[in-house]
Formats: sequence, C-alpha cells, structure tokens
Amino acid sequence: MPISIFGFQALWSPYFLGVLVLITILYFLVTIKWRDKFKDSEPLKQKEAILFVSGMLLLYIIKGAPVDLLGHIIFTMHMFQMAFLVLLAPPLIIMGIPSWLWRSIINRPVIKPVFDLFTKPMLAIIIFGMVFSFYHIPLIFDFVKMNSLLHAAVSLLLFGSAMLYWWPVVNNLEGAYKFHGLKKLAYLFGLSVLITPACALIIFSDTAFYATYTDGQAWQQAMALCVPAGTLAQLGLTGPELFTNMSALEDQRTGGITMKVVQELIFTVFLWLVFYEWLRNENNNADEITAKTIEDRKNMALHRHNA
Repeated sequence: MPISIFGFQALWSPYFLGVLVLITILYFLVTIKWRDKFKDSEPLKQKEAILFVSGMLLLYIIKGAPVDLLGHIIFTMHMFQMAFLVLLAPPLIIMGIPSWLWRSIINRPVIKPVFDLFTKPMLAIIIFGMVFSFYHIPLIFDFVKMNSLLHAAVSLLLFGSAMLYWWPVVNNLEGAYKFHGLKKLAYLFGLSVLITPACALIIFSDTAFYATYTDGQAWQQAMALCVPAGTLAQLGLTGPELFTNMSALEDQRTGGITMKVVQELIFTVFLWLVFYEWLRNENNNADEITAKTIEDRKNMALHRHNA
C-alpha cells in the first residue's frame, strides 16, 4: 500500500520545514548581515555555509520528509533515521557554525561551565551511549513513541547528546578541548563499542519486542504523532504489515543491522579523514624538522668557515 494515502502533511511535515528554514535564515543573518555586532567575527566561509545547509537539509530529510513517516511505520527505517540523526547531522552542523559564533554562544557566564562539563570527552561519550541505549529499551521506547511531547523531547535529547559527543572530534574553536591523532581514532572507536550491545540485543533477539511495531492499537497511537487524527481514522489501518513484506521480527533484526552498517560506514569515513589528517601533520612535522636540521648544519658550517 502506498504511503501517499496519509496525505501531504504527514508526508512532508511543512511545520518542521518552516522551523528549519527560519533557523537557516537566522544563521545567514547572524553570520553575514549582523556579523559586525559580534567581537572578533570573520567573514562566513563557503565551506561553513555548505556544511550548515547540508546539516539542515539532512535533518529535514530524516525527520520531516517521507523518511520520518516510514520511521513510524517500520522499525528498519526508524533505525536508519537514528543513524543519520546522531552520527552525521551533528558534526555537519558543528563544523558549519563559525568559531567566532560558537565562542559568542559558549562564553556566556551561565552556559560556559555547563558546556565545559558536558563536553568532557569521557562524560560526553557515556551520556550519549546511555541515552541511545536506554531509549531503545522496549518499555521506554514504546512509551515515548506514543506521546508527541515526550517523543519530541527525547529526539532533542538524543540530538543534543550527539552534539556533545561530536564536539571534541570536529570543533575548531581555539582554546576548546579537541582530540588529535590516534586519540581521536580511539574516541570514535569507543562509541562503536558502547552502542554495540543495544544493536546486538535488537539483532539477535528471538522475539519482536516493540509494541509500536507489533501491536495494532499501539502502532496506531504512535502513527498519530505524524498523521492527522482525522486522516488516520478514515483509513482504518490495522498495522504496519500492509506496508512491508517483512515480519515484525525480520523488521526488527534488519533495523539493528541497518543501524550498525550505517554507523560503520560513517565512522569509516571519519576515521579515514582523521587518519589522513594525522598522517599529514606527521609528514609536515617531519619536513619542518628536516628543514631545521639542514638550516642548523648550514649555520654551523658558516660559523666554522668564519672562525
């Protein structure tokens, strides 16, 4: 059955799109038109603008476009959403906001001590791992999925904790803590280890344990979060089986595998970038040492000649 039966609002989330457009407009107003009002501001770089807009576009695709509706219908698409929501959108947005704007936001008296605390690498990775794992405990997951305000709050919590996790990896703010070289590789690997138990439980379980994807009544209540009540009542649907050929258990296992595969692909790209950056820095350092050694030898030879 085609998902177009749910209507335009459920498919394209125009209100969410409006919010993201307003945030993007505000971003360009602050970084271009109102930039002079900020201390030590610099012109917006094209790379920063592209990264930020890419992050906003990705947020809309996974939380506003038909992908979000499909995430309520089948668990596999939900895990696909999760992977991009917490593993790709946050670093894009962090890197897309100029350092001078981050400095202006973070260095406020109330924000700075809290931000410094929660971006400490070990605390950030533990908080994110716990939020992700606890959210996917069946009892918590189903409860959250059937309450619109709670679902929105938990989505923000997941995204916020992911921003804190990614901060030590990708921020370019002078004076802020940032991993370098092999430590960054170990940090990225650490998250992969932390979320593996949750994925393994989902993949290797012998039963489908999420009621919002197995119980018709719970599924309809969860669907009400993104489909207008009037539209849902007219359709008279009984469950997700009308939209997929997979059984609930197959859907659950496929969702766990999807999360793990997408996570590994994204991390592979970041690990390669980190390794390339580390290798380039090592080569640059080696070139500087070689150049300095040659220069010292020249100076010594010149000194001996003069003597």
